[in-house]
Amino acid sequence: MASNQNQTSIRAVFGALFLALWLAALDQTVVSTALPTMVGDLGGLSYLSWVVTAYLLTSTVAGPLYGKFGDLYGRKIVLQVAIAVFLVGSALCGIAQNMLQLIVFRALEGAGGGGLIVITIAVIGDLIPPRERGRYQGFFGAVFGVATIVGPLVGGFFVDHLSWRWIFYINLPTGILALAVIAAVLPSRSTRRQHAVDYVGALLLTAALSAVILFTGLGGTTFPWTSPVMIGLMAASIAGVIAFVALEMRAREPILPMSLFANRNFAVASSVGFIVGLSLFGAVTFLPIYLQVVKGVSPSISGLLLMPMMLGMLATSVISGRMISRFGRYKLFPILGTATMTFGLAALSLLAIDSDDWQTAIDALWLGLGMGMVMQVLLIAVQNSVDYERLGVATSGTMLFRSLGGALGVALFGAIFANRLHAQLAGPGMDFLATIIPAAARGLPPDMHQEYITAVMAALRPVFLAAAGISALGFALTFLLREHPLREGAPAEGVGESFAMPRDATSLEELERIIALLVARENRWRLYADLARRAAIELPAPELWMLARLGERESMTLASLSAELKIPQQQLALPLHALCERGIAEKNANGKLELTPAGAAMRDRIVAARRKALADMLARWRPEEHPDVLALIERMAQALTSDLPAPKAA
Repeated sequence: MASNQNQTSIRAVFGALFLALWLAALDQTVVSTALPTMVGDLGGLSYLSWVVTAYLLTSTVAGPLYGKFGDLYGRKIVLQVAIAVFLVGSALCGIAQNMLQLIVFRALEGAGGGGLIVITIAVIGDLIPPRERGRYQGFFGAVFGVATIVGPLVGGFFVDHLSWRWIFYINLPTGILALAVIAAVLPSRSTRRQHAVDYVGALLLTAALSAVILFTGLGGTTFPWTSPVMIGLMAASIAGVIAFVALEMRAREPILPMSLFANRNFAVASSVGFIVGLSLFGAVTFLPIYLQVVKGVSPSISGLLLMPMMLGMLATSVISGRMISRFGRYKLFPILGTATMTFGLAALSLLAIDSDDWQTAIDALWLGLGMGMVMQVLLIAVQNSVDYERLGVATSGTMLFRSLGGALGVALFGAIFANRLHAQLAGPGMDFLATIIPAAARGLPPDMHQEYITAVMAALRPVFLAAAGISALGFALTFLLREHPLREGAPAEGVGESFAMPRDATSLEELERIIALLVARENRWRLYADLARRAAIELPAPELWMLARLGERESMTLASLSAELKIPQQQLALPLHALCERGIAEKNANGKLELTPAGAAMRDRIVAARRKALADMLARWRPEEHPDVLALIERMAQALTSDLPAPKAA
């Protein structure tokens, strides 16, 4: 009974975590199709990028801090705080009356959103056994994929049928439900891990990036480039970066250890990831402007036309991950991916006022196909080339650069767009057009409407050209990656890795995560065939599985085993009968099932074979030099697998 109650509470927590992660993942893309209406309603297209940048910046910087707060004060209270901050930010965004308010409230929302992702993944590690963790992590990775696809559609639907404010209001009931379930059923962890939280480093990084964003966003429009304000912002950003680097070199637990840059693959992968993040969020932000303002389609239709990019990214992300797992080589994918991205962005720069809608969708598809081959592969390259001691910080650092690329990329493209639009609409009687919404633009007199969309098109073209040029630089950098052959495949999480915030984890936690993902992605039948080969035991997969299950339990009846495993008795009866026929299992004097001495010896050989397989898988990180890694291998080997394998399809 207690076990059933525990399973029920796990499911409830899992549901609440799903809702929390869904909110954070959806909020990264849901505003894209609503942006033209949103910024037009509150103050003009030239401020569009700031709405996206504010969220990305705060969520990126806050992510690693939340990980440490969870260790210091417990996951439950920190997750509750993150959800509360996110909901307050969402509510305030919904009632914002001007652009400054919306930007500030989006920053607040991002400060909560970064914590939702980081702590949710950490809670899975606390609650779910290692042998089941890969399945749960894969499911949560799918949340990102689905949110990426439906985000633009949901945003367009709300704008067309309700109001852009509902993009934020809809978070409230979902978030409150998640908050209530977490408060009721998520246990509070008693153990704590001490940290030296790098508050000053976080503040310096935020200040430096904010100064860069303000410089790019205000220069040439609100203030002349050579004005004292602009010079001051540039000086502040340079000073902030220098101070951040100096501090990180001495910090006890830095956000970004500078020594990582001595590793060539980390430096290259971080640079390429920065560029890819820049291109991704730049395209998601500015393609709806072309579709809604220039082409005049509705927000819902623009969301549909963005789907090829998201679907392409999802498809190549999954395919490249599986191919890497099969062949153990990864360098080719970032090269092909960045080349395809560059081609897609160059094609977008050739769009014109009279281009067909299908052409936009095809160009976006090329861009998505390229991105899917790059994001997660860079993470694999870094994890495969750093020492075990650096695994956690190197993973977080790579993701940090990708997220920073998104934040600064949107700001950079926003500056290009705003300055070009300002120049195009600087003539007498035209400047007011920068503040109108797409719906109002369609009601302008024909001549003025044509001038308006021509100006917007002229402002968008250099955005995509600049993105293509930067992407080409990323293509050149990918050739500098050094490929270290993978031992037993790679942990490919799919599109989830493309959007997740930097997570703060120890090297052991990151290694356990990698193993869980690898085991979850292995074909069950192939796994048992490999175990049988390594252990020199000729048993079919279901019998091997049953042998493992009996070996990890006290003797019990078939009915008790069925109830505990939650598998019907008729499914268990056949492999059990086969084991008894072979003399591997038997019924004792009490009528309970147990292994014979020969069966117990076989089970020990299977565990040893699995231990050897895991050690081979982790050979890159030299487990023999780290007692904690050896202990992890032992735990995972004892766990084996949890699901009864089904025969291969004919």
